[in-house]
Amino acid sequence: MRLPLLGVAVGLLSSSAIVTAQTFTDCNPLQTTCPPDPALGRSVTYDFSQGPSADFKPVGNPTYDSNGVAFSVAKQGDAPLIQSNWYMMFGHVEFVIKTAPGTGIVSSAVLQSDDLDEIDWEWLGVNNLYVQTNYFGKGNTGSYNRGAAHDNAGNQDAFHTYTIDWTSTQIVWQIDGKTVRVLTAESAGEHYPQSPMMVKVGVWAGGDPRNAPGTIQWAGGQTDYSAGPYTMYLKSLVATDYSTGKSYTYSDMSGTWQSITSEGGQINGNSGAESISTVESAPPVTATINSAPIPFSGTHRETSSFVTPSIWPWVPKPTTLSSSVAKQTTLPSGWTFSGSRQVQPPNAASIITFGSTLPSFSASIARAAPTVAAANDLLEAPVRMGVLCALLGGLMAIF
Repeated sequence: MRLPLLGVAVGLLSSSAIVTAQTFTDCNPLQTTCPPDPALGRSVTYDFSQGPSADFKPVGNPTYDSNGVAFSVAKQGDAPLIQSNWYMMFGHVEFVIKTAPGTGIVSSAVLQSDDLDEIDWEWLGVNNLYVQTNYFGKGNTGSYNRGAAHDNAGNQDAFHTYTIDWTSTQIVWQIDGKTVRVLTAESAGEHYPQSPMMVKVGVWAGGDPRNAPGTIQWAGGQTDYSAGPYTMYLKSLVATDYSTGKSYTYSDMSGTWQSITSEGGQINGNSGAESISTVESAPPVTATINSAPIPFSGTHRETSSFVTPSIWPWVPKPTTLSSSVAKQTTLPSGWTFSGSRQVQPPNAASIITFGSTLPSFSASIARAAPTVAAANDLLEAPVRMGVLCALLGGLMAIF
């Protein structure tokens, strides 16, 4: 019996996680016109044991040594990462990584686009035997049945090469040259990632006690910062862009790869560099992940100042309120016309009086929402008061 795998599967499948954060971009081209994405347009190799590269933006405090770039979680709030200044439009990426140990610690290598397409490698520090793969299209998290777990023993003890090969027809994930998963565009449908991607690598604490319970459960439990620091290493990275040019632009708001244009180059213009041929069928995965999400935070987050909603799911809804002016066609209760058609005020017994104190704000917000009828009464009250004031003003003018 493979008890460690059983533990991973139970932890993942039992987590019908309620995620309180989503990915957002500085400019989503499905919603507005955005600046072009700078293109990689070629093949590059980065040896991070020689220090940082100007092609990557550091976030947090990654450091460099003979093992490459080090991402460490030492205290609450630490979530260091690097992200590329370039994008690829289909391509091949090889990460040489040693992952971070630790309960609740998550090491990530991510391809992510401005319109929230995403291809992931994810390692949970609570388990040294497996790795997760996942993908998202246009930020859609309507279901979490896209993830898979794969054998990856000793990922915290030694460096391994993790590959993503991404074309218009398939995505292939490999570990040390061995294919562990294949996703075809046909099987993924509208959720297939197909827009220009940047690269992100980093570590974060999914087990931070401030995170949603579902996220903590998915990450394997709460993080004990006193037992850290927890460090992930990226020794090197090789990237090949399967398209050419200086930049990539969304020609419309469809998000399809056919809508992407290249300045000074061609989409799929470097497809001859593809290093993995079409795979007819996917190899069996170690386990599927039917309900546990890859939370959109940590390495997945965008570095904008956008404040995400605190509820899930966040579905904007149009307001049902409309502005209107109520018409008063009759006199308020107790008011009458005299024989000379003059308005007569009510007697003292019918005058409404108000208490000397108003309910506190905290008490008022604790009450249940009013019914529709009660709400209508509340809306009509100011109108009635306005009519009352107008009538009183008229009487004072008469007398």
